[in-house]
Amino acid sequence: MLLYRDGDAGAFDALYARHKGGVYRYLLRQCRDAAAAEELFQDVWMNLIRARSTYTVQARFATYLYRLAHNRLVDHYRKNHHVVLVSVEDEEAAVGDVPDGRMAPAEEALDARRQGARLLELIAGLPEAQREAFLLQQEGGMSVEEIAHATGVTRETAKSRLRYAMSKLREGLRGWR
Repeated sequence: MLLYRDGDAGAFDALYARHKGGVYRYLLRQCRDAAAAEELFQDVWMNLIRARSTYTVQARFATYLYRLAHNRLVDHYRKNHHVVLVSVEDEEAAVGDVPDGRMAPAEEALDARRQGARLLELIAGLPEAQREAFLLQQEGGMSVEEIAHATGVTRETAKSRLRYAMSKLREGLRGWR
């Protein structure tokens, strides 16, 4: 980001390539509306471009970027008091399949797909603050301290949200088949 701030346009391309997937999935899973997520996604990157000249290092770049995304989501929630749910199939199509490099038997592949769908349902069912903490950790690779900074809460609050989210997800997947 420092290179981009100082005029290196190629540095923006590297930042975008590295963080676009995680930011988009974070927004999609938070607002649950693909059209809104796309609009928010564009706004986040436009805000980053606008803030380029005033950027100062206060934390990791990912923390800064996800703070921009969090703030844009807050604005979105204030403006639109409703949440539109998308189906698991829509979210799977938006996120895409990530091959693991090996071929699984058809039954194993089907079970893994069902388990993935179940996990997406459980994530969508988490309370908003817990879902956000979980997604920031998983999609943004952020630590508890970085999640706290990005969301404007204390470290202990971020840690609790993450712990409760993980507990609910484990419980939801326990014995599932």
